[in-house]
Amino acid sequence: MPSPTHRVAVIGDVAGHLDELRTELRRLGADDGTGRLPDDLTIVQVGDLVHRGPASDAVIALVDGYLTHQPTQWVQLVGNHEAQYLRDPVFDWPERISDRSRDTLRRWWDGGQMRVATWVRDGAESFLITHAGVTAGFWRTALTVTSSAEQAAITINSLIGANDGALFRAGTMLHGRRRARAAGPVWAATATELLPSWLDTTLPFSQIHGHDSIFDWQRRRFRAANGAANGLARLTVVDEEAKHETTVLPGGRIIGIDPGHGSQPRRPWRAWEIRTVRMSRGSMTPAG
Repeated sequence: MPSPTHRVAVIGDVAGHLDELRTELRRLGADDGTGRLPDDLTIVQVGDLVHRGPASDAVIALVDGYLTHQPTQWVQLVGNHEAQYLRDPVFDWPERISDRSRDTLRRWWDGGQMRVATWVRDGAESFLITHAGVTAGFWRTALTVTSSAEQAAITINSLIGANDGALFRAGTMLHGRRRARAAGPVWAATATELLPSWLDTTLPFSQIHGHDSIFDWQRRRFRAANGAANGLARLTVVDEEAKHETTVLPGGRIIGIDPGHGSQPRRPWRAWEIRTVRMSRGSMTPAG
């Protein structure tokens, strides 16, 4: 039987900061000497391991160790920065990772060690976890309005190779003011696409995402001043200590956990944690 006290920690965008990742893993209980994760812990990392910080190659090597030696305890999701090395690049970025790191990312992707979605249950509440979140438009057009976080994760991952155009569809992040109503779960912009898309629709399940945030951690204010953003600000609770933002909507919550690391890390920050049942590859298996 799965342990009822198993912990899941969802880590936001690492952005090439090896020391930050190691420090957070130690806080979560990883062994100081070996780095080994405790048996009662599963890590979900939401993507964007690379770029910005000084040690992208070392971050990939560290995660590869977990995927090799503790594969049932590390769930790796793809971010838009990893996608640069899995598909034709869609934006210019001044930093590059090594050929070895590029090959590692491709091995994860081709071998199913890196996915687009997973899910986790916290009591009666289920969360879909992706890099950028699922917009209401994507939910309607690509997920056939499923009401289950588990089925949504399964369906999203089934689109890999079958409908990459939907998964990697970008909007304002690449196209300026042109929003995509069905922006994909690797690219959806939080303030302009993800959260506004759900204002007039009941959430079928809660969500956790990284990628970006509605709250500007550096300026300590909500992004944009339009009516939708003002309305969302009233629905959002910000935890500046953890760098988490929780937007409460009819049907559930959308929790953003991107700490906003740049060339320098954004401190303090921490993973989002729950106690649940054990993670299986690509999904959280509910008790019973």
